[in-house]
Amino acid sequence: MRLAPHPLIYDWNHDGVADGPTKPVAMLDDETLRDGLQSPSVRTPTIEEKIGILHRMDALGIDTADIGLPGAGAKVARDVERLARAIGEGKLRIRANCAARTVVADIKPIADIQQRTGVPIECGAFIGSSPIRQYAEGWSLDFLQKCTEDAVTFAVREGVTVMYVTEDTTRADPESLRRLFSAAIRAGAKRLCVADTVGHATPNGAMAVVRFVKSVIAELGVDVGIDWHGHRDRGFGVASSLAALEAGATRLHGAALGIGERCGNTSIDLLMVNLAMMGYIDRDLTSLPAYCQEVARACDVRIAPNYP
Repeated sequence: MRLAPHPLIYDWNHDGVADGPTKPVAMLDDETLRDGLQSPSVRTPTIEEKIGILHRMDALGIDTADIGLPGAGAKVARDVERLARAIGEGKLRIRANCAARTVVADIKPIADIQQRTGVPIECGAFIGSSPIRQYAEGWSLDFLQKCTEDAVTFAVREGVTVMYVTEDTTRADPESLRRLFSAAIRAGAKRLCVADTVGHATPNGAMAVVRFVKSVIAELGVDVGIDWHGHRDRGFGVASSLAALEAGATRLHGAALGIGERCGNTSIDLLMVNLAMMGYIDRDLTSLPAYCQEVARACDVRIAPNYP
């Protein structure tokens, strides 16, 4: 629920904005334990600290958490399995997902951990999509489409739900996105993730690309969800996430305190506060400061005295 009106405050933020069931409901995906740890300025928490942070996420009602990229090696895979077991054995409400490149070698460990633990794990299969990424990597669009089809098909065959992620979506051309997203949907992907990988998008840009992806889904006549994954390079992390939600994204990504590569991911703590104040989520956020403090301790991150 959004904040109740106050007789001494006229809130222009709500002027002319519809209330009730017309407002979209936002799901949240917490990237603290994976993408957040890509920052060279943070310490990687111990597995015990990761489990503690996961419990904090669950207490806040966060819907899903990225618990790692098990294809990165044996240690990461062990941590991912411990976190999955913590969810199952602790009967946590939060659901797990894992990152993977669109290659079988990255997806198979996710399927194996899901099978061993009995805990469903969504696969966030990512691949570059923009012309600049294609140029830098020497990739063709045909190659990207083939990787997409093979990877998503394999994951679905293994019983793993797929969120298909196009890296650098916000600098990719419409026809490349149409082709890649259509291939992923036909192969069985259940969610598409619009990734503002280098924090390029303005709020208007976020709305435009999400509306485009929504139109691709509508053309295919399928029920597929849209994620928004933002970064803070231009300072638009929270603003662009809110714009993406208004345009049709149903799940927003972020990391505690905005940790992550370069300038960081969207700050999930600030995002949650704003979503609550605007009426997009209705949950108890009283443990949010404790969550931020626990992440700060575990990752050796200083919280600025003037942090919002």
